[in-house]
Amino acid sequence: MENVTETLLLVLVVVTALAFDFTNGFHDTGNAMATSIATKALKPKTAVALSAVLNMVGAFLSLAVAATIAKGLVDANVITLEVVLAGLVGGITWNLLTWLLGIPSSSSHALIGGVVGSVLAAVGTQGVIWSGVAAKVLIPALLAPLIAVGVASVGTWAVARLTRDVPEGVSTRAFRWGQVGSASLVSLAHGTNDAQKSMGIILLALIAAGAVPADSSVPFWVILSCAFFMALGTYLGGWRIIRTLGKGLVEIDTRQGMAAETSSAAVILMSGLFGYSLSTTHVATGSILGSGVGMPGAKVRWGVAGRMLAAWGLTLPAAGIVGAACYGIQHLIGGTAGTVVVFAILIVTSAAIWVASRRKPVDHTNVNDAWEEGAVDAGLESEVVEAREAALERRLDMADPFTDAEAPAAASPAPVPGAPTVTSPAARQRASV
Repeated sequence: MENVTETLLLVLVVVTALAFDFTNGFHDTGNAMATSIATKALKPKTAVALSAVLNMVGAFLSLAVAATIAKGLVDANVITLEVVLAGLVGGITWNLLTWLLGIPSSSSHALIGGVVGSVLAAVGTQGVIWSGVAAKVLIPALLAPLIAVGVASVGTWAVARLTRDVPEGVSTRAFRWGQVGSASLVSLAHGTNDAQKSMGIILLALIAAGAVPADSSVPFWVILSCAFFMALGTYLGGWRIIRTLGKGLVEIDTRQGMAAETSSAAVILMSGLFGYSLSTTHVATGSILGSGVGMPGAKVRWGVAGRMLAAWGLTLPAAGIVGAACYGIQHLIGGTAGTVVVFAILIVTSAAIWVASRRKPVDHTNVNDAWEEGAVDAGLESEVVEAREAALERRLDMADPFTDAEAPAAASPAPVPGAPTVTSPAARQRASV
């Protein structure tokens, strides 16, 4: 009977880990594809499908990050299946909450925070490898976005200088093609980093259950299942977060988009090479901010960036508190009943968040709508902003193979008396030096 209970618990942990991988997929789709969708380099559905395929391929290219998660952050000798399950619930809950709010927070830090919190609740501070947490998580969390901002700023400035005399339409179409390649590279890099994290957690669970030896590598079936669920989540698209990254931080053009994506891919691939479990969200956000800083005349919405920064600071402790609370519930109730109750709490919470998201849905049909805060900042009604953007896009997209626009170019709408000028990406492209 005890063996049956242990097997059931292991199955629940594996299912929950794959559920986390699924949320990680749709939570982080915007890291690779938000700028390509915002600049119309790719249609929304095409973008998420391409990202899903490359995420799955990337999951097979490296296991360095999986080893860090499984053996570099917590003591595997004190890990139990109850601890792993509680940590996963903490990570999933934070992922879903930030998705609902459209905040691109770190799935990686949510997972690590949840596991560390549950370990602290179970055995205290001795169960955490603090040197590993500092070296592999905290320091990269501070440095990675700063590096991404710097690389993207320099890259964007250089591209703006080199293309300042290139006609607007030619430049836009050329960089849209370039964005297909750079966004694909980010998706591939994301697979080498984020898909590994659930692999590491499942390996922890298998070691805790005695299913594999402590020095075991990640089994192939774990790699395949994690890659599949990450890709599935990516394909469904985290449209709320895609919208925030693509429209909320910077009014981005194709040159900025390509510079941001290339910067993100470079930083993520380097971290995967060294086994650093950094946040691809932090890197992508830093790159997008850098593309705004480096582009002459670009406007960065620092208020939106500030809200993201606050969420980043809360991720580790918030997920840790949920993880610790879930372990406490399991311990208080005890046995299989405690585990089932925690699993039921996760299901109910997830369902409630999904229902709340339906009140104001965001999907591929409205992900590129004008950002409301931008319209207010410009002193214009959103309809005027949308009309101007649509007219500009029709002129640029006439012969573009990546978009649906086939109608002849329309004249720009008449200016609104007394209204300030809206600085669009295309206008900056003409004026930048």
